[in-house]
Amino acid sequence: MSAPVSAAQPDAVRRKVEAWLAEDDQADAIALTARPDWPAEPVLSIDGTRVRVVPCRTPLAARAALHDRADGERLVLLTELTDSELGDGLLAHLSKQTVRRIDPWDLVRQMFGGVKDLDPTLVRVGRWVANALTDHAPADGWPAPPGAILTRDHALRSLSAELLDLPPAELDDSGLVQWSTDASRQLRFTTLPDVVAEGVTAYLTGTAGRAAVPIMSAVRAGHGVDVIPLGLLAGLLWPAGSERTAEVEAAVGRTRLEPRFGGLRLTPPQAEALHQAAEAWVYRTVDSGDDGRAEAMRMLRRAEAIADEIGIAGLLGGSNVLPSGFVQRLRAFADTVRLAVPAGGSAPPAAVTRAQSALATVEAHRAAEPRRVETARMAVRLLRWLHTADGPSPATLLDALHRQVRQDGWVDRARLDVFAGDPDQQVAEAYRLLHRAVDTRRARHDQQFAALLAAATSAETQPGALLRVEDVLDRVVQPIVDQGRRVLLLVMDGMGVAAATELAESVTRTGAWVELTPDGGPRTGVLAALPTVTEASRCSLLSGRITAGGQQAERKAFSGRFPSGRLLHKAALRAGAGTALDPEVLAALDDPSIPVVAAVVNTIDDALDRSDPGITVWGDDTITAVGDLLASAADRVVVLVSDHGHVVDRGPESLTLPSASSENRWRPASGPAGDAEVTVTGSRVALGGGTVVLPWREEVRYGPRKAGYHGGAAPAEAVIPLLVLAAGDDQAVPGWAGAPVASPDWWREPLTESSPARAESGTANRRRPRRHVEQQPEGLFDLAPVAAAPVAAPQPVTAAPDLVTALLASDRYAQRRDPRMPLADERVTALLGTLLSGGDRATLDTLAARAGVPAHRITGTVAALRRLLQVEGYPVITLDPDGRTVHLNRALLIEQFELEPR
Repeated sequence: MSAPVSAAQPDAVRRKVEAWLAEDDQADAIALTARPDWPAEPVLSIDGTRVRVVPCRTPLAARAALHDRADGERLVLLTELTDSELGDGLLAHLSKQTVRRIDPWDLVRQMFGGVKDLDPTLVRVGRWVANALTDHAPADGWPAPPGAILTRDHALRSLSAELLDLPPAELDDSGLVQWSTDASRQLRFTTLPDVVAEGVTAYLTGTAGRAAVPIMSAVRAGHGVDVIPLGLLAGLLWPAGSERTAEVEAAVGRTRLEPRFGGLRLTPPQAEALHQAAEAWVYRTVDSGDDGRAEAMRMLRRAEAIADEIGIAGLLGGSNVLPSGFVQRLRAFADTVRLAVPAGGSAPPAAVTRAQSALATVEAHRAAEPRRVETARMAVRLLRWLHTADGPSPATLLDALHRQVRQDGWVDRARLDVFAGDPDQQVAEAYRLLHRAVDTRRARHDQQFAALLAAATSAETQPGALLRVEDVLDRVVQPIVDQGRRVLLLVMDGMGVAAATELAESVTRTGAWVELTPDGGPRTGVLAALPTVTEASRCSLLSGRITAGGQQAERKAFSGRFPSGRLLHKAALRAGAGTALDPEVLAALDDPSIPVVAAVVNTIDDALDRSDPGITVWGDDTITAVGDLLASAADRVVVLVSDHGHVVDRGPESLTLPSASSENRWRPASGPAGDAEVTVTGSRVALGGGTVVLPWREEVRYGPRKAGYHGGAAPAEAVIPLLVLAAGDDQAVPGWAGAPVASPDWWREPLTESSPARAESGTANRRRPRRHVEQQPEGLFDLAPVAAAPVAAPQPVTAAPDLVTALLASDRYAQRRDPRMPLADERVTALLGTLLSGGDRATLDTLAARAGVPAHRITGTVAALRRLLQVEGYPVITLDPDGRTVHLNRALLIEQFELEPR
């Protein structure tokens, strides 16, 4: 007898019989070489033919089977006997008079449409492929190959798609990760023989990359539905590149994770591939809608639970997507803030740069909460401000006012966010320390301002260049009207400088409105009437003189000043259903015979009573009346001003002082001023008989608790912002030009460890030397016709880098200069010098400030620079998708302009 052979697989026998019947062979039986065992049903029905399978261990058994065959029945004899052992008598009744073999590859050819040839690389994979193709053939058959040859890829792709219940096109890493989320589809794969599972996994490694092995290993180990959570954790345990992690904790975590991959010890490339595939799934799923976000969050929470189970929760800060990772990063950032807060003096630059780096990791987290990230940004800005040396006390009230407009108002904007804090107590404690340090410096500034305010008020000092609230109509509005332009005067009740910085950014963001400043210089501000309450300051604004009164007095005074003008209070702005503004308001704005339309917007002041002004971002989306009015006032110059600012309630830090009146932030001068107060007397004091006591410390109040207060002598209350806007035309008003970047350097510029502690300036840009004389002609705001202001000259910079010098001297640069619209060499030098000094990148605001370009023109200036330096379509200058950051490709610049030294 011959050597033992393998058992016949029922599917293989059926396929062989199908092929035999298709041969139109008239023999009654077919003998197949196989172990004479048949565990399946003995009778098959194939295309209407009854076929009986009979195991035959001896020739006698074969003869008996032939003898007992029923009419119309065909036989399949499974035997280990050879032709000679069966004998010619039996062979005469068999197909082809021989014992035929079950060649699995013949069956494969048959199942794939009768292809003639097989890819040799397919055959070399092993017989398991042929057996698996036979055993797992779909009911409608395998798809025919595109050519005459059955390729390895076509066969294995078809097999893998069938076993995983996936479309062939989805056999990549993203498809496998998505497949792993469905436990029912994994069940078939978990029951496969090891040789098949391993073979399919090996093939998938070629289509899905290194992630296939850990994915399929986790499925076989019964943890397939955790593939995504495991992938998210793999990035923490096998960190890529130069990332550092707690080695002992990571090593323990890797060991504890192995059983979830069936004992597989992942290689770093496999772990990284799995991690990238898992994170990519999270990003796609989050972007797919609400259901997707819920599913992604479930996976993220599961990953955090597994991290707790295997003891690596402390490493979650390394994850870009896990929510706990964001909290850990924020706590690490808070630690750097705590270390950077100075005990006195300036914040050390090394500590501030560490906080900046920690902030970058917080910002990089994909699950970051925008509000908490913005608060962290504000904290870093305050640290940079604390790094600047606190300059000498301002010499004049005008200097103190400009410090509030150009420096401290931005500080107030940032510290309001930090004061609102963070829900995590560890982070909150760092913010408390920072806020206390900021408050210490700001309190000095507030006291200095209040002292100058009291002195100037009692001395009845002439204003000179100082713009007072009672002078706005005469020195700002009327000169614009005299130039033939109609005006929309927006009175933002209660808006301080901090809120104005937000509103200005919101209104000018699209470029539809351009901010104007006198001669294109830095912003200025307005001094409120005293005490800084609506009754005194708004009435003085609309009357053109110091007075006090309500809406009726305001209307009477305004109509006397502008007989054909219109003053609109809150009630007049309201409209019926479906209309943003009352039709009479729209008619007034459109009427060319009305030179000045004044509108009082109470949104901010109302928030002091009924909302939380400290956490509101004031823009045209939160002050909807501003957006509605601007949309209908494109042919008017907009003068946006306030009547007073405000301070926010300090909660448990508040200090309530006794007062004979019910006012919150001022009291009659019935007693001397305390340490936190100042006595103010003079003609600009509209209440209290001309003498009042005003608190300069922001935490002081006299009356009942509210969300915010006004009336005192703090610059946040007494300094009024002034914004002049024109619809896309920076030459709309003679004597005014496009404003420069308003934010101070520390607001937008990252600090380096070598940065000196510069004294803070009263301006966002470098100032002209201050004249000694306090009084100044009112010509600053008397807008007589003058020639258009020239574009501001670039700020002085250090000597141009050798690279820029070589560029300007190159022949190719000379050839590319456009004589019709040339960029001055000084401007190119300033722009490229800023980029080079910033590591080949800078924000648009930084470029505008350093190159002396008006803020609204910097985008066009950078576009001109890009065209100038772009040779043969290769961009040397590019803009980030964020629309704010400009990049310089230094190597390409050197190559395109042949700047390599020879």
